[in-house]
Amino acid sequence: MTGLLLFCAYMTFIYMPFDLFYKPVAEDEEIWFGITLHGWAAKATEPLHWAIYGAVFYGFLKMKHWMHPWAALYVAQVAIAMFVFPIVNDPGNLGSGLIAGTVFMLLGIALFNAKDEWRPPPAS
Repeated sequence: MTGLLLFCAYMTFIYMPFDLFYKPVAEDEEIWFGITLHGWAAKATEPLHWAIYGAVFYGFLKMKHWMHPWAALYVAQVAIAMFVFPIVNDPGNLGSGLIAGTVFMLLGIALFNAKDEWRPPPAS
């Protein structure tokens, strides 16, 4: 979870602002469920990616109870993207997509099974 927290911190505070405000539209790419968006379609979806990374960063930082099952579901979406991306973009590289997708699926399962880590707020 610490690694995911650090990754989301990097994406929230360094990469996504760069991607949204500095990277030219012509070079912009965003990947959703393994499908690559380019140009203005990518630029238009960047705020949603930024919001997701920010929410996940905050959720991990404060160990918010609403992170279960959402963190696991988002990681499962990444696993699906890892399976789909090579099918759509690089069919000769299906093996690496299978390996990466499996790793992310196992991470998603681990997050889902960590339900006890996401404690609800104490009753007042």
